Amino acid sequence: MTDATASPNTSGEMWPTELRLAKDRRTLSIAFDNGESYALAAEYLRVKSPSAEVQGHSAEERKTVPGKEQVMVLEVLPIGNYAVRLVFDDMHSTGIFSWAYLRELGRDHAKLWQEYLDELAAKNLSRSPARR
Repeated sequence: MTDATASPNTSGEMWPTELRLAKDRRTLSIAFDNGESYALAAEYLRVKSPSAEVQGHSAEERKTVPGKEQVMVLEVLPIGNYAVRLVFDDMHSTGIFSWAYLRELGRDHAKLWQEYLDELAAKNLSRSPARR
């Protein structure tokens, strides 16, 4: 799924009008019916995945995910009419990104990205993939 249009909005929530994965698979663009639109890097989506693997089951369990600077999105799979599952080239695929969460990631990008960079620095981790 590289381009999609969602069902009409009848709930008062924001609905995506377009979802597009860039040809290089490093950016997912999403536009909403209120005119908001965001281009979200694959790295950002991967490190902010809503999966239990990343978020844990409590704030104390949340993980800082390093080494994802070069990650790509392989697939965008619809989950009903409320979300998508992203499959990344590191084979992470357990996060279900709701429309509300994608909007939050876009709207709060600067703050969330800086928090991530600060966490990496505090833990002496890097965005660069580990050398093999």
